[in-house]
Amino acid sequence: MPLPDQTLLRASPWWQPRPETTLIIEGGQKLVGTYPISGAKNAVLPLMVSALLTPHLVTLHNIPASLDVAVLANLLEGLGVKLSWSQTASGLSATFAADQIHPARIDAGLVSRMRASVLVLGALLGRSGEACLPMPGGDAIGLRGIDFHIAGLTAMGAEITLESGTIHARAPGGLHGADIQMPLPSVGATENLMLAAVLAKGQTTIRNAALEPEIVDLALCLTAMGAKIEGAGTDVIRITGGAPLTGAVHTVMPDRIETGTLACAAAMTDGELHLTNARLDLLGAAGPVFQAAGVELEEVPDGLIARRAPGGLKGIALQTRPYPGFATDLQAPAMALLTVAEGASDITETIFEQRFRHVDELRKMGARIQVQGRVAFIRGAERLTGARVTGHDVRAAAAVVLAGLVAEGETVLDGLDHLDRGYDGMVEKLIACGARIRRSA
Repeated sequence: MPLPDQTLLRASPWWQPRPETTLIIEGGQKLVGTYPISGAKNAVLPLMVSALLTPHLVTLHNIPASLDVAVLANLLEGLGVKLSWSQTASGLSATFAADQIHPARIDAGLVSRMRASVLVLGALLGRSGEACLPMPGGDAIGLRGIDFHIAGLTAMGAEITLESGTIHARAPGGLHGADIQMPLPSVGATENLMLAAVLAKGQTTIRNAALEPEIVDLALCLTAMGAKIEGAGTDVIRITGGAPLTGAVHTVMPDRIETGTLACAAAMTDGELHLTNARLDLLGAAGPVFQAAGVELEEVPDGLIARRAPGGLKGIALQTRPYPGFATDLQAPAMALLTVAEGASDITETIFEQRFRHVDELRKMGARIQVQGRVAFIRGAERLTGARVTGHDVRAAAAVVLAGLVAEGETVLDGLDHLDRGYDGMVEKLIACGARIRRSA
């Protein structure tokens, strides 16, 4: 499904609207060179929302220049946040000023474009005691209901109703601390409850909290703003809230999903990429899994060197799991890698029930994949062939780009907007490393 109009300039003047809708990839080129890993897409969005919690200035460095960031920037501006952008050699930075906010001014069109928009719910309830939010959109990869968000906020004193696709939330007496047991370690729900709890009176305990590094990054930023948070990165997070927050300056963590994706690209093309800013420890289980599949990852002072191991690419079995398990966001790139690995592989997707939408696109290119329920069985193909394919979501788009890089002939990717949503300049960075890619209308 195509995204709405991408022309988002008012609150994100750095964003350059692109008329191109497809990507043309000529396969067969080794990727060699330096590929700078950007700030994490999955970390920056809650960090941007944290600016709603204080009237003081919040400055973020190492922001990825992606479409999702542009969408959220415009949504925040509609709520009254003033933004100031700067582009330097070290990346994109922004300062957010939320001294006056208008919680009723939420653009439904922007909310429909990204899942992370639901994070403003907790922040607005904590800051102003009210919020009215259309149901959020985003990638069509599964149900991903917001029940955990609503249950947690309700336990903290919010009154929430759902009417005609709109979330109406009030906290007439303000939010208060609560002991919250989450059924599953949802990253989004953990972030939403953290954003709400730092201004709620008393102590909030989040049990079965998500362990992802992006949770730790959010906690570091909130702590710099004066929040009292213990246990981020463990399954029990305790927050003592109620005190006003100050401003802060924070640098967004590097993108572990981009790191894993480009490590696959280097190994698939039998090239060598210097992934600057990358960190092996952030990959969790994905690091050793990729190494078992023949992706060599060498730590260097400023990042990682990624290449194919001397023994070549080998079939493996993997399961997606919450962190520190193998990230579901790396499942699609891993599948692309395994389509050209020697032998048989299988991938079990345990997080989202609709995250095999890239399978049919890879099959168009000659990949040998069979799906039974939530398990994909892959037998490495001698070669892939270029075809016209579609990127149905952010990670699926990256997977078919990887396949296109090694396919014989020309691959045409529709759904380029999804790639731009999740990655900062991936096309341009790949070109700099020797890929033959061009955008086309």
